[in-house]
Amino acid sequence: MNIKEYMQQLGVEARAASRLMARADTNARNQALLAIAAGIRRDKEALLAANRKDMDAARAAGMDAAMLDRLALSEKSIATMAEGLEQIATLADPIGEITDLKYRPSGIQIGKMRVPLGVIGIIYEARPNVTVDAAGLCIKSGNACVLRGGSEAIHCNQALAALVKEGLRTAGLPEAAVQVVETTDRAAVGELITMKEYVDVIVPRGGKGLIERISSEARIPVIKHLDGNCHVYVDDDADEAKALRILENAKTQRLGTCNTAESLLVARSVASAMLPKLAAMLTSKGIEIRGCAETQKLVPQAKAATEEDYYTEYLAAIISCKVVDGLDEAIEHINKYSSQHTEAIVTENYTKARRFLREVDSSSVMVNASTRFADGFEYGLGAEIGISTDKIHARGPVGLEGLTSQKYVVLGDGHVRG
Repeated sequence: MNIKEYMQQLGVEARAASRLMARADTNARNQALLAIAAGIRRDKEALLAANRKDMDAARAAGMDAAMLDRLALSEKSIATMAEGLEQIATLADPIGEITDLKYRPSGIQIGKMRVPLGVIGIIYEARPNVTVDAAGLCIKSGNACVLRGGSEAIHCNQALAALVKEGLRTAGLPEAAVQVVETTDRAAVGELITMKEYVDVIVPRGGKGLIERISSEARIPVIKHLDGNCHVYVDDDADEAKALRILENAKTQRLGTCNTAESLLVARSVASAMLPKLAAMLTSKGIEIRGCAETQKLVPQAKAATEEDYYTEYLAAIISCKVVDGLDEAIEHINKYSSQHTEAIVTENYTKARRFLREVDSSSVMVNASTRFADGFEYGLGAEIGISTDKIHARGPVGLEGLTSQKYVVLGDGHVRG
């Protein structure tokens, strides 16, 4: 069977399974999630062994540090995968919920019912946890999915796929509800993103190059973000201890994630007092600083920043830095250079905090908190299928509700239109 025939077959099976998932009851879907979680905990050692194979192959192929970080599994991350599924199982089932029910003068009632999207195609690189997060959210939201992970995670993804199918089988749900593409041939991606008769939406997760390709070539709606150039703005009214703690976590906890801070803005009135301390903390953590002329005067170790630096998602031990006049310039800078992912302000001024929340045009905006919180698990979504910086349908971390749509429902009792 060639790639086109193989992908078409997956599509046919996924579409049929989506009909069954849409009418499956909540208990069955939750039972599947809990069974998959139990399997993950049970087979922890086998998953670590599969991941070691992937890691060895990736190192031999010269994969960069950020991608290796995304690929790696640990006992903690495996436990987090299982916990994520268990948390999803506790969430309210969105399917069938009717809201905004109102009587019209004609006597009919109009409302909106939440329904599954259908079949979701997910294309991702490196991160094996995406296999579990995506499967779990799609199962809970009554969807079917076709998962195409990167070749670098093939052993781990196949091991996880077997556990997902086992869980679906245990709950009496169709195994075809979660299809993990077994071929590493890149032609499979080209087929998946054009199978509009079988797939309702595409979610790409990976590097900017992958997402740009998917966005330009897909014939199916795409939920996406291209990159994560996230900002921390230290305001005139910032608490210094909070600023240090927030910036340290936002930039240095993990370098290779899309919610890591890549840009630091500091208000001019506090720059001479705070910026050297912030810079010393960053330098002590091995972070290279690329700054404006004012930054370089205050931070001798800082290199000169170019215009391109302010647009860049480094995914590395580098941060851009700019001294700004105040809140207005900070908001203007962020709205120009950011990727509309996540931005944070450090301030004790309530009015400024409210303005920042209202005027910064990004999918997550925070006050006195690390950008690293921009995550479905942290937001109480159980997990996320991705983060969207689009403005239509879903924005920010995409959890259960983002995998559903709404349709109008009309309740009558023999009513006819006059």
